[in-house]
Amino acid sequence: MGKWTRRGFITAGVIGGSALVIGVALRPGNRNDEVAALVAQSGDTLVNIWVKIAGDNSVTVIVPHSEMGQGAQTVLAQMLADEMDANWEDVSILEAPAHDSYANYALPYGFVFGDADVPKVLVGTLTGVFLQAAKAMNMQITGGSLSIRATGVFGMRVAGAAARQVLLEAASEAWGVPVSQLRTDRGQIFTSDGRLAAPFSDFAVAAGEKTPPHTPTLKTPDQYRYMGKSLPRHDLPAKVDGSAVFGIDVMVPGMKVATINACPTFGGTLAGVVLAESLPAGAQVVELDDAVAVVAGSYWEAQRALATVQPEWHLPEHSGLKQAEIYEAFEQAIAKGLDAGEFKSEVDVGDTARVIETTTQPIDVTYRAPYLAHACMEPMNATAHAVDDRCEIWVGTQNPLGTRHAVAEALDIPPANVTVHNHIMGGGFGRRSIFDATIQAAKISRIAGVPVKLVWSREEDMQHDFYRPAFSSRFQGVMSSSGIPTAWRNVFVNKSEPHEAPHIPYAIANISIGSIDLPMPIPEGPWRSVDSSQHAFFTESFIDELAHAAAQDPLQFRRSLLQDQPRYLAVLDALEQASDWNTELPVGHARGVAVHESFGSIVGEVVQVKVTDQRLVVERVVCVADPGFAMSPDGFKAQMESGIIYGLTAALTGQVEISAAQAKVSNFHDYPVMRMKDSPVIDVIIINSGAPVGGAGEPGTPPAAPALTNAVFAATGQRIRELPLSLHGFKV
Repeated sequence: MGKWTRRGFITAGVIGGSALVIGVALRPGNRNDEVAALVAQSGDTLVNIWVKIAGDNSVTVIVPHSEMGQGAQTVLAQMLADEMDANWEDVSILEAPAHDSYANYALPYGFVFGDADVPKVLVGTLTGVFLQAAKAMNMQITGGSLSIRATGVFGMRVAGAAARQVLLEAASEAWGVPVSQLRTDRGQIFTSDGRLAAPFSDFAVAAGEKTPPHTPTLKTPDQYRYMGKSLPRHDLPAKVDGSAVFGIDVMVPGMKVATINACPTFGGTLAGVVLAESLPAGAQVVELDDAVAVVAGSYWEAQRALATVQPEWHLPEHSGLKQAEIYEAFEQAIAKGLDAGEFKSEVDVGDTARVIETTTQPIDVTYRAPYLAHACMEPMNATAHAVDDRCEIWVGTQNPLGTRHAVAEALDIPPANVTVHNHIMGGGFGRRSIFDATIQAAKISRIAGVPVKLVWSREEDMQHDFYRPAFSSRFQGVMSSSGIPTAWRNVFVNKSEPHEAPHIPYAIANISIGSIDLPMPIPEGPWRSVDSSQHAFFTESFIDELAHAAAQDPLQFRRSLLQDQPRYLAVLDALEQASDWNTELPVGHARGVAVHESFGSIVGEVVQVKVTDQRLVVERVVCVADPGFAMSPDGFKAQMESGIIYGLTAALTGQVEISAAQAKVSNFHDYPVMRMKDSPVIDVIIINSGAPVGGAGEPGTPPAAPALTNAVFAATGQRIRELPLSLHGFKV
């Protein structure tokens, strides 16, 4: 590979959607000066925009990702601290502000200086993860399980190693000792003979004036001190002692509180407002395009006042839309596309159409997955103070810089005039990458003329979500007389991301996978694991059906089709052993298996169930995951457990019924989630295969549903092709 110019590198980043690599080559007059006032205090020295050193030798890692319970900020800090050789006991974390210098698209500017060889750390990222991560991380977003595998691997490690290098160079100049005769250890620099020693802080100022190397030497796994270790999370003490401030906890001087009632029909607008009785003293009605809000002294005062407000709505043409009509439209579109051979091809191997058309009895089935809510523990909320052409925002968001720009656009003010204070979140799952509540808060504050905290009720949160899309997916398969699948055709509606979600790892001679676009007027948004949450249920259920048709053990059947996939085989081998797959279970008990790769991690799960008189109990889940390398094993296991619970909840009871173009849910009594008492025993096994680092937050969710429904089939003979299980007479 030849040289890349700065322009060429940046252009490649723009084409990919944004830039992945975190800028570390910073000098006075570059971005250090731009952000110093935002992240540094008196006595602090920015070595680069991602790390600062104080006079007492404490190190602050500036992390460009939000914290929503996943522990990403801690792991990113430990990756930088490890490469820097900082003392972990002296490390603290500061979330990067919503500033253009911390936006993904601007990051190459700090990394590439003139013509340079492609950095070694990038060579392996020019395809696959690089492009996927660059697209998903646009605008400082936290999502797509990209924090560790993208920002951490290609950013924070580089920033830490570069900081260490310039500190060594500064010490070399101060002591007159070659860098080769210096070493670092736990925040200190030493000469190899032990004659001289000093803390990082002694050289921080001089180091901050240097240009870090483009390709600093990174540690090898045998040199890791913190990476691969389960260190205490920085965010937990405050959450335990109650001092943590979530978005909903924010208090601002002079603040009032608002709650809101948006049009229950998707796409409807506000026609007018009638007051059933006089508003309480101090309460104010605020009319928005599609909602009415009440501002008062407290949340409950606002709620009581809102109950007296009777909004009138303009309804859209689709106001009669029902769930059954949505599925019917999906499946008619799929049938039409198959008949005409008109669908977007995703995978085309062999001659699938011919094999299917020449088979007398192909296996032909359709699966369905419903709309799902995010059901975050913390309902949507935001605090805003909009005055003239300025606005200050306090919110928990997955996209601080995106929030800044969205509010600026909504208020028609410059983005530079919007300040965003990001807070930890009580659940994100993709929902807090959308700015609707924050924009509402900003508009209400401008109209009310005071700082306003907008808090959605749980009912509002459920009924005005950006839902996980509903899906229909049709499969056609052909089996040989010897029990080998010879054709696999899958056509589904409304492809989203990740692009590989419907793909299969199985060695089948003829594969055709395609999609048809048929959007519905239902607000949709990213949901944990995005399309993998649906497609894993579809593909791993269908492969189970093929195994049954072949009269073969489902796990061994999968293994037979994965002989050229050593990572998958290792996962299945560990899963077979850890789950006691080959041991007999009592009548009414059974196991089901599923395996799916998403976000760079391969995750296999075996779910064990007990079914008695339609009473379904999930007894145990065994999860084997290959993330390449788990940077924080305890954190990784926690994310697997969380993802499994999330997936089981969706499979058992998750459903947002659509009627009259409205979401017919209101709270947890009619959108139940798994309770602690119903949670199964979960065992998680990690395989550090040495593959590129994969994600943790999302990959645990996709296999949960198919492993569960495959277990139900094994126990009852009832094949579940439409979720949730509660639709099929099971008591859960």
